Amino acid sequence: MNIRCLGCNSVYDSNSVFRRGATGENMLMLTKSKCRFSVKGLVMKVPADTLIIFDGKYPVEYAAEGCPLVCDWICFDGEKEQEFLDSLELKYNSPICTADTELISDLIRNIGDEFYSFDTRRVKTIDSLMHTLLAKARDITGEDEDLEKNSVPHYDTLVEIRKKIYLSPEMKWNVNTMAACANMSRSYFQHLYHDTFGVSCITDVINGKIEKAKKLLGETDSTVSRIASMCGYENEEHFMRQFKKTVGVTPSAFRKKLVSV
Repeated sequence: MNIRCLGCNSVYDSNSVFRRGATGENMLMLTKSKCRFSVKGLVMKVPADTLIIFDGKYPVEYAAEGCPLVCDWICFDGEKEQEFLDSLELKYNSPICTADTELISDLIRNIGDEFYSFDTRRVKTIDSLMHTLLAKARDITGEDEDLEKNSVPHYDTLVEIRKKIYLSPEMKWNVNTMAACANMSRSYFQHLYHDTFGVSCITDVINGKIEKAKKLLGETDSTVSRIASMCGYENEEHFMRQFKKTVGVTPSAFRKKLVSV
């Protein structure tokens, strides 16, 4: 494995926001504090002790969530060992809750020790440790999937609805519509959705709209009014208020910031 860079117990302030392009480079991160990820238009707010592996095929944004961001991380190129990676069937770009934080953290720290050493065997040692780390990540993935599917009623249905919300945020999503899609009562759907994803279904609808708006602001020359419409807003002022409340700046300021980067 070709390690590009890594960090052990890295600490960033509560206003930190990081963006990675679609570089094709893998990144494994273990959160030790609350954190927020955005990938493929899906916003995920995760607790401490969450493992996530990005495959580098999509732009990624991750940020502190109301407190300093603490994490371990490794950026690596596994192109020469793609067959091994494929055999693991890793769960990319999705959070995995883990109780083995100490083990994962120790492996990353050991990899770091070898990465910065002058030992002639460091390359082979790093490969061995990376294989162990990724195999452990695969084990955790299997445990996490089984736990979610076995403990959450209608898990697959809820995941499918959430995907639709983020893929088509311009649709007129409301609680009644989503509950009907799941063939559940309004109150039961809201309760189950929040318990499963940690956010309300309406919050996800808003996040989906805002994520699409951010993408359009960065990739098109469409006016703010046009983008509001494309994201399902009937009122431009409502869109602007909601965007600023969620992102912290107006749509125009967000676009200017992207251009200046």
